[in-house]
Amino acid sequence: MATALAQAPKPSDAEWEARQQLAACYRVFDMLGWSEMIYNHITVKVPDQEGAFLINPFGLHFSEVKASNLVKIDIDGNKLDDSPYPVNRAGFVQHALFHRHLPDAHCIMHSHTTAGMAVASLEGGLRPTNFYACNFIGQIAYHDFEGVTVRDEEGERLLANLGDKRVMLLRNHGILAMGRTLPEAFVKHWALQRACEIQVATMGMGQPIEIAPEVVAVHQRDVHMAQVPGGPGAADFAAMVRLVDRIDRSWRD
Repeated sequence: MATALAQAPKPSDAEWEARQQLAACYRVFDMLGWSEMIYNHITVKVPDQEGAFLINPFGLHFSEVKASNLVKIDIDGNKLDDSPYPVNRAGFVQHALFHRHLPDAHCIMHSHTTAGMAVASLEGGLRPTNFYACNFIGQIAYHDFEGVTVRDEEGERLLANLGDKRVMLLRNHGILAMGRTLPEAFVKHWALQRACEIQVATMGMGQPIEIAPEVVAVHQRDVHMAQVPGGPGAADFAAMVRLVDRIDRSWRD
């Protein structure tokens, strides 16, 4: 007589909440036009399981990601559940490095947006030419392109170049943002994306006006006063999730 296959254990409440938040984020990225075919990645730690992470199923578009089809993996990218989907090695090599060495990197986001890649491919990178760029001047790291990120040995240079920053432009490649929470990482990514979009638009019209360093310093000193209570990015992300829900609530499944 055939033996029934054992079912995977039901996720804990903490894991399910993390799954829903991450699935919502993939849908928000898609709504904002930040999808890249089946590529790019957002990862989060599973709150109640040391060394466990959630990542998108390799092969699905961001618009197809749901709480239930996210893949749970360990720090080396090995699957910890019975998901039928593979994991993109190019996705997790870089993320695993930061998750392993940076305790505050709860969530990591990597994208290939047009504006992000354009500014990452520009001599001088992000310039202090607009409101959002001022958030990042002196707070953003850079790493030279070394090819697709599938080699562990690149990790030492990535960490060294990141230093104490938590936002990076991967030269000729794209945006990397991380946060102590998913909403914090999201609002960093969103603001950097806006900074890049505006820089690209401005440079297309002529010579940008650069903001003086002393004004950038005042901006960075005071910008927290414009935040809504609840933690960095919390209200911003919640608003985006409400918009996604009007389009399609299947991410919650």
